[in-house]
Amino acid sequence: MKPAATAAPLDHDALLEAMQRLTQPLAALSVARGLPFATVEEILKRSFVDAARAAQPDAAGQRLVSRISTATGLNRREVTRLTQVEMNAESPRGTPATQVFTSWVADPTLKTRQGEIRPLPRQGPAPSFDALARSVTSDVHPRSLLDELCRLGLAREEDDMVHLVHRSFVPKDNSDRMLRFLGTNVGDHLSAAVANVVSQKAAHLEQAVFADELSQQSMDEIERLTRMQWQTLLTATVPELNRLVEEDRLAERDRNQRVRVGLYMYSAPMSPEKAQPETAPKPPKRQPRK
Repeated sequence: MKPAATAAPLDHDALLEAMQRLTQPLAALSVARGLPFATVEEILKRSFVDAARAAQPDAAGQRLVSRISTATGLNRREVTRLTQVEMNAESPRGTPATQVFTSWVADPTLKTRQGEIRPLPRQGPAPSFDALARSVTSDVHPRSLLDELCRLGLAREEDDMVHLVHRSFVPKDNSDRMLRFLGTNVGDHLSAAVANVVSQKAAHLEQAVFADELSQQSMDEIERLTRMQWQTLLTATVPELNRLVEEDRLAERDRNQRVRVGLYMYSAPMSPEKAQPETAPKPPKRQPRK
């Protein structure tokens, strides 16, 4: 059997530096939430075993245990224990309430000419909240969906009108939901980046621009621009995804694929040795890096 093509070996020092940058935020999250190292270690062991098992799907039984042990450095007894527990790899889907919220934010017919999201009558024909909810799902009553959105602080009901409170779904009052968002969003982003590194060709779109030596005023401006671009992307992709889902369903195609499209922005103070003091001479113009 012809061996599978692999990417060129990674530079060891660069790989270790990348791993350190990736694990530092995970360590910070674990410490902040009181998650002990032993628990994280167990998760990491199982992830190593799963990755080694996926890398050699033709092996089975004791042969598989030996190969996983060789690939991961874990002893055979530990590998045997870990392979007996199947981890749930199913990707969690958004709740019906979050799907209603996303459709409301993305639907251009529910916005004013200035791009503001319109409040909706609670009942009645479209445009109304009941009509919007029923267009998303018929499995949950619109009243229940509205109660859930209000509970999450995403909507409010006043005088038989429903008002959207936020334009993005980041439920700060619900730690469990925030952690699920962290796992799914960052997990898929990291999966795309890793796949691009270990494969011979880039399989996923994963790009970024970055710059330093900016003032806080400039950061406020770029944050405003980034949020504006996200709304543009959201408005363009959600109706198209809804159309494609319905098209696949009607055509009875094999619907076994999933996709996540995101945009992120991160800002932080520069390290002291790199930050420019206010009295420093004006540096030459620099271009943002890609």
